[in-house]
Amino acid sequence: MNNYFRKSTHAAPIAIYRIAIGLMLFISIIRFWTKGWIADLYIKPLHFFSFYGLEFIRPLGNYTYLLFFVCAVAALMVALGLFYRLASILLFFSFTYIELMDRSTYLNHYYFMSLVLFMLMFLPAGRYFSVDAYRKPALLADQVPKWNIDVLKLMMVILYFYAGLAKINSDWLLSALPLKIWLPSRNDLPLIGWLFDYPATAFLFSWFGCLYDLSIAFLLWNKKTRPFAYLTVVVFHVLTAVLFPIGMFPYVMIVAALIFFSAEFHLRIIRFFNKLFKLPARFIHPEQKLNYPPLSQNILLSLFGLFFFLQLLIPFRYLLYPGELFWTEQGYRFSWRVMLIEKAGYAQFTIKDATGKFAVANNNEFLTVLQEKMMSTQPDMILQYAHVLRDHYARLGFKSPEVYVDSYVTLNGRSGKVFINPHTDLAKENDSFKPKSWILPMNDEIKGF
Repeated sequence: MNNYFRKSTHAAPIAIYRIAIGLMLFISIIRFWTKGWIADLYIKPLHFFSFYGLEFIRPLGNYTYLLFFVCAVAALMVALGLFYRLASILLFFSFTYIELMDRSTYLNHYYFMSLVLFMLMFLPAGRYFSVDAYRKPALLADQVPKWNIDVLKLMMVILYFYAGLAKINSDWLLSALPLKIWLPSRNDLPLIGWLFDYPATAFLFSWFGCLYDLSIAFLLWNKKTRPFAYLTVVVFHVLTAVLFPIGMFPYVMIVAALIFFSAEFHLRIIRFFNKLFKLPARFIHPEQKLNYPPLSQNILLSLFGLFFFLQLLIPFRYLLYPGELFWTEQGYRFSWRVMLIEKAGYAQFTIKDATGKFAVANNNEFLTVLQEKMMSTQPDMILQYAHVLRDHYARLGFKSPEVYVDSYVTLNGRSGKVFINPHTDLAKENDSFKPKSWILPMNDEIKGF
């Protein structure tokens, strides 16, 4: 291990990674802004679903636009390598704040991006082919410790492999669910749409998706299989982008996978750009090596060791909870469970008090369409919304209001079942990391990880 941590490699891969991630985030934020999603998701709604323990993270009213502006500028600065250390810190905190403002907008690729940005704060990605290195030659280094690049590869391995493990379940492999539900809706696609009407296509996609996730990172890491593997990455994620509306995630993964390619491959990219900028040869080939002081390296290695220990552990926290994971979703988020469930729900809330006052909440008066859809199938969001109703009706004169919900949920095409105990007063329940006893059992088992 000591020999490994003394190894150096060319800095070109981490420089290209910095540029690619920065530009992808910049484009994503501009796209988000121009489509009006900032207003729709973070300005217009009356209420927001915060994450447990992070209730202080909330949209900032019209200042939310400023938050997105800071995030976009920081992303561009990271791509350029301009004031890199400050920019990387601003980008991590602004992007992660945006991600955590409303639980109803949670996506796995937002979480992945936050983890990548966290790592980039501590990596020397601004030391090569950057504005900072051009302005201050003392910062310039074209050789960095090999582990600086390998940690980015390892993050990809964890994402893909854990996503593959999650697909080893009876719904995905033995019933082709939920793809058997989703694919027929895309039968209007030119050339290939007719294939999606056949159940065999859903099974083929399910099994291929599982094998792809389990193996692709290792095939990318191997020099001999890398070209074929990367071609598979491109085809897989382009097809995913065509079939499913999941935003920039497929393109982020296509770009992020370039980190597995050799330093010479990334140097060719840099030389191509250098034909446009005509930078001095000593800037492209400075022959300077970055060496960490022993104490600094030990601190960084300890930090990344703890980071990856948590990444390996957190996806398995669902084992601490009873019941079917896909039903209760306790331990579901932040675990690389991608596109595994098709859930639809209905939730009607009744508010009562001891004086006999009675009301049935109109969810449309409190929530957006997206928020209501996400809330109706996720217990922690149902609880949080019940507290919103409790406080609202208390202001209207209800004394110690009680809140009950009639909820029905269907999972992966199963018939709808009662989801939350209708006799539980949710106004008196508090969110925590403890199991939620008021979630009724699904009375079915999805075998697997």
